[in-house]
Amino acid sequence: MKTWLITGASRGFGARIAALALAKGDNVVATARKVEAVTARLGDHPSLLALSLDVTDEAQAKAAAAAAVERFGGIDVLVNNAGFGLLGAVEEATAEEVERLYRTNVFGLLAVTRAVLPTMRAQRSGRILNISSIGGYRGAAGFGVYSSTKFAVEGLTEALHAELKPLGVHVTAIEPGYFRTDFLDASSLSVSRNRIEDYSATAGTVRTRAANLNQAQPGDPDRLAQVLVEFVDAPNPPVRLPLGSDTVAAIEAKHASDSAILAQWRAVSTSTDFAAT
Repeated sequence: MKTWLITGASRGFGARIAALALAKGDNVVATARKVEAVTARLGDHPSLLALSLDVTDEAQAKAAAAAAVERFGGIDVLVNNAGFGLLGAVEEATAEEVERLYRTNVFGLLAVTRAVLPTMRAQRSGRILNISSIGGYRGAAGFGVYSSTKFAVEGLTEALHAELKPLGVHVTAIEPGYFRTDFLDASSLSVSRNRIEDYSATAGTVRTRAANLNQAQPGDPDRLAQVLVEFVDAPNPPVRLPLGSDTVAAIEAKHASDSAILAQWRAVSTSTDFAAT
């Protein structure tokens, strides 16, 4: 039996993972800004501890971790799922929009992770799943600021993976592509208020494409949740786990593009070393 702490557990991936973990017989600490939304989605269960948690509040994060340990004796799996998107060209995003996005997607993830790590280090065991995105592997017009937060998640995950593996704690960045959740709804995706006509052929077209793609995404969120509930038992988990055929295709395309850059610019790239003596 494992004890999970899941942020953003009232809907989307978080709610699905929580429900499957409970059905498996595990303990679940399910958190969201509004605890009523968690209980409305997951119901009343003896192995469920529903908590109100604003991940941007470090004191609340520490309190949630302490409550989990007090109720269930430890924390085996942390799912950093809370987050949202921002659609618009980088220049179109206001400072307020950028700061709000980083407070949740990056600083919130850090706050919850730091709150949980003392317990996992003491246990010498644990799994941390940081919900990233294909946007954390390659940037794209219209999602530049959002991608930058997920690039940060990827970098943090790689460092945590190296720092914590010797202590028995495994950290993985989960990289979903487009899945049929409410991510493209207004509840999860903010759209920059500013619109600059010069970006109509790039970020502007992405605004339209995102609206048309909503609820027509190729990924099945129930299958993703099942994969992750099983994944926490993998004996040697990777530092990143791409999920979705669109993610796999995008990663392969980026690898090919980067290989072409290295082939074309290798002489320039290596010319900046000190001359051999």
